[in-house]
Amino acid sequence: MDVARKSIFPIAYDSWESIAAREMAGSDKEQSISHLQSWNLHVFARRVINDDTGEMGNPILPSDVIFIEPPVKA
Repeated sequence: MDVARKSIFPIAYDSWESIAAREMAGSDKEQSISHLQSWNLHVFARRVINDDTGEMGNPILPSDVIFIEPPVKA
């Protein structure tokens, strides 16, 4: 059986910053956010317009699977 990557389901109103602080505590904040975004392109690449600001964003939904470690090497 293949080893699964560690992942979480976000809590309401989670952001890349809040996930990095909670799941990668003790690591450099900017580096952790960058890693999370690169490991989760299926979420990071999503673009929607924020109704409040009219700006493009990439919200993290509670139903998203967020990987908190890099892909397993083959």
